[in-house]
Amino acid sequence: MQPVFKLENVTKTYNNSGSTFTALKDINLEIEEGEIFGIIGMSGAGKSTLVRTLNRLEEVSSGSVSFYGQELKGLKDPEIRRVRQQIAMIFQSFNLLNQRNVLNNVMQPLRIAGVRKGEGREKALEMLKVVGLEEKKNEYPSRLSGGQRQRVAIARALAADPRVLLCDEATSALDPKMTGEILDLLKEINVTRKLTIVIITHEMSVVERICDRVAIIDEGRLAEVGEVKEIFRAPRSAAARKLVFPSNPFDPSGKDSRLIRVAFDGQAASRPFIAELVEKTGKKVNILSANTKSVGGIGYGQMVMELPKAPEDQNTVIEFFRDSGLNVQEVERE
Repeated sequence: MQPVFKLENVTKTYNNSGSTFTALKDINLEIEEGEIFGIIGMSGAGKSTLVRTLNRLEEVSSGSVSFYGQELKGLKDPEIRRVRQQIAMIFQSFNLLNQRNVLNNVMQPLRIAGVRKGEGREKALEMLKVVGLEEKKNEYPSRLSGGQRQRVAIARALAADPRVLLCDEATSALDPKMTGEILDLLKEINVTRKLTIVIITHEMSVVERICDRVAIIDEGRLAEVGEVKEIFRAPRSAAARKLVFPSNPFDPSGKDSRLIRVAFDGQAASRPFIAELVEKTGKKVNILSANTKSVGGIGYGQMVMELPKAPEDQNTVIEFFRDSGLNVQEVERE
């Protein structure tokens, strides 16, 4: 199957007053049709620059970006406008027109596309129903909550029947409850409308909740890409481990203590691993942090623990967990 987006050796460099800054460095990436794809990184990592190359709001300095096999770089203005009609975008700040009511905000892209008023109104009402806001059609943005305004922005984005929806930090301005509702709505739209969704975020919880795959961007480079559940279980890069590993609410007993992270999925969550460890080996560990979460609808858990001081005891503990089918990784001390 042909990918929706294919990026090959993409580099983006900015020149300003004689100095240069490279925001993207040799990015190679494919995004498949129908998936929810996450792009995550810390502030300044280059993720927003990356997503803006997908619709050529940013010109790449070198490399290529293709959309369903069509290279974007050489397209003339009319051609790139046709491509952009297939790639909708929503933002953290909603970007609604405050002087227009909800219905007219959703109709705006249809007006620009030359759709007749009656047809546009019917389409806009249909999209408001999709996002659960048909009763708010005559309200103005200033009278809506943040979550409702983002729903209006989603309805507006869907009005032109795009093939792709780009979400640039679309939930960052929302509280946790509203964030969950918007993410659930995006997942529903992905399933019912077969819409490819690309989500830009700095929050791993967003990726874990609805994304199928994720790319981790670190200082302009692609640090890691893969299925979300696999990256949670066994992150390979330092950037991924920083995002996935839990913070430790308790300090280890000494500065030279050896720490490990043990990850398990829902099938193993009911087993009393720590009790089994003590019973079968006689070794004890100090649990520094533990949590569980839903990753792609499956329950996952992780624990960070301090190993016994003796090296042979440490090896015994690690072997026990690995023999039990759990993923074990060393936790680097800062």
